[in-house]
Amino acid sequence: MALLLSPMAVLAQNQPLQPRRIWFDTDLMIGLPERAPREVDDGITLMMALQHPDKVDIVGISTVTYVDYGYDIAQKLLTWYSPGRSIPVYKGSDSARQPGEENDATRALANALRKEKLAILAIGPLTNVATVVKNHPELASQIEEVVVCGGRTPGYAFRPGLEKEIVSDYNFERDPESFRVLFNASVPMVLSGFECSVYTFLGKADIDFLNNNHEGDKWVYEQLRPWQQRGKALFGVEGFIPYDATPLGYLTHPEYFKYHRNIPVQINVRKNDATLGQNRPAEKPFLEASYDFKQTKWRATYAYKTLPGFEEIIIESLKRSKARP
Repeated sequence: MALLLSPMAVLAQNQPLQPRRIWFDTDLMIGLPERAPREVDDGITLMMALQHPDKVDIVGISTVTYVDYGYDIAQKLLTWYSPGRSIPVYKGSDSARQPGEENDATRALANALRKEKLAILAIGPLTNVATVVKNHPELASQIEEVVVCGGRTPGYAFRPGLEKEIVSDYNFERDPESFRVLFNASVPMVLSGFECSVYTFLGKADIDFLNNNHEGDKWVYEQLRPWQQRGKALFGVEGFIPYDATPLGYLTHPEYFKYHRNIPVQINVRKNDATLGQNRPAEKPFLEASYDFKQTKWRATYAYKTLPGFEEIIIESLKRSKARP
């Protein structure tokens, strides 16, 4: 028997899906001169988001840590990869420590949330977002969800490449208190960190197309290559994992991931497992998700695996649209 749809249902089926309106909060450090080579995945993620205006509509961009540099690079990427679009950029917390100190970014995000509900893609420390929730708790309900690059399941170590070294859960460990603020305020959280993104990897052949005469492509290529070579030196494989692209993928291509839904989350302090970095403390906090945690009230959606095909989507997203100069 054929299923008859109401006129309203037929109309809804024929309507194009509207892009998700999001706020983009980032510790954008690609090409940072005094610490080159520096993490490139925030830059790649912004480029990818700009190439999918049919899926995400960026209301505003805020920077956290190295905020002056991040502000300038965000403006350059917008000029190169989204000419004609006007997306405001704001400087946020430079220290990324305890939340609560207002800045241009937190004031702009608060004003945006007063106007409409938004999803927030937060791919750096959560200081800016937590400051808004801490100082304006009435706005917590205006946040549809915060999608972050961070978290793990118990016992999972972050081992890139040939798994000889262990890296830290940087975005969380830089400001654990901000995660507590958001979880305690019952803000819907999505965790998509190393455990999910390790299934993606960009080698030299994947980015060769960027080595051309376009100013932006050439600049990006010249930042990616040293970062790939750093991967060879530290982890035994020339290339890198674009960590922050998977949280964005939750918003643009959610079908390419596997998830634990409504999974309990808690912060546990134990022996530091990281083998890289200076002045490593003996113990550190771990942001962990497990259905075995019975005492915590915190809950999240946890992306734990990337499915085949998403890596190709990342690569294709780095190619400028033919409709753009």
